[in-house]
Amino acid sequence: MEHLLNYCATKLQEATVAAYIKHGSYSKTAAALGTSADTIKKRIRTVKATAAKAGIAPEAGLTHQTATGFATKRVSTLYKEDGSIGVQWHIQEQDKSQQLDSLIKALDEYSWKPAPVIPHSGLKDADLLTLYTLTDYHLGMYAYAQESGEPWDHVIASQMAIAAVQKMINGSPDSALGVLNIQGDFLHWDGLDAVTPASKHVLDASTRFGHLVDLALDFIMGAVELLLKKHDSVRVIICEGNHDLVSSLWIRKAVSKIFRDNDRIEVDQTEFPFYAYLHGDIMLGFHHGHKVKNRSLPALFASEPRYRHMWGSAKYTYIHTGHYHHSEQDMAEGGGAIVERHPTLSSRDAYSARGGYTSWRAAHAITYHNKTGECLRVTVTPNAL
Repeated sequence: MEHLLNYCATKLQEATVAAYIKHGSYSKTAAALGTSADTIKKRIRTVKATAAKAGIAPEAGLTHQTATGFATKRVSTLYKEDGSIGVQWHIQEQDKSQQLDSLIKALDEYSWKPAPVIPHSGLKDADLLTLYTLTDYHLGMYAYAQESGEPWDHVIASQMAIAAVQKMINGSPDSALGVLNIQGDFLHWDGLDAVTPASKHVLDASTRFGHLVDLALDFIMGAVELLLKKHDSVRVIICEGNHDLVSSLWIRKAVSKIFRDNDRIEVDQTEFPFYAYLHGDIMLGFHHGHKVKNRSLPALFASEPRYRHMWGSAKYTYIHTGHYHHSEQDMAEGGGAIVERHPTLSSRDAYSARGGYTSWRAAHAITYHNKTGECLRVTVTPNAL
């Protein structure tokens, strides 16, 4: 078991393996670490899988370490009559999972201290909900001003994001509930390599992914703390986007852990690219826009089993999307919902500029009354920040 210590991706895995070596059983290890035996089994199984991928699994006759950055693709073994290994072939390939390992390491090293509990600033208007939306922000993207028209990098993006949230807060009423809606594609890419997750198109990046993890969490924490000072309670929605399929998931989990001691914040844990919330007679739906077109979303939310009751209870329904970087509002004919595509605050990248795509850059804070729907809108643009 000692060899597993060399294949632990996190400090927690290392502590678990060390404790198992010391205590010799899952139950005793679990008791020592204050968890369950099943949890210990899963952690050790994960480390064993990592070691096996690197070519080390003595119990299965694998004892040859793969080259750095490579993983075992296939092993062929010729056994002698006595059961010992005669000849063994190890086929190696580049380790595609190292991106995930890098992410795990970055998250493990992040400071997981719970955020301070921010006290109430006084009772707010219980009839109101204010929705703060940032979509297609592409944190980490690089844009060369001479090519795209305006510069963009992680420094500009980080400063503009928190300034935009503050300006939207300043212009919005004292609603009891504030909703931070990160409407997908908050991060420009999703792993060690700056490429799109599905098509592997190479992207222009202004920093490394480990730094991007820090920037993303710093912004979310800062924005949530600002909203907690403004509203009685805060709800956070991190929508899945086509650029940040995995990152939307880990950001959601991370924010839950960071604010675990504050009962005034709730993070939507829906692991499904369609999200919804009922505010009195008002239903709010959310989808990045990469899976289903706007005109089809009312039917989807009305028929989706987990949202049918919500749809039936609502007098008005507003569905929010992004994805195309420009504004679009439409009353879907016969659909019974207002579907709105939000613009982005981010600059164009080289792909958009060279393709001739343009859009009006902005972000909206929309306040809804729980009986009558939208009652106030605050719009911020880059020029005002």
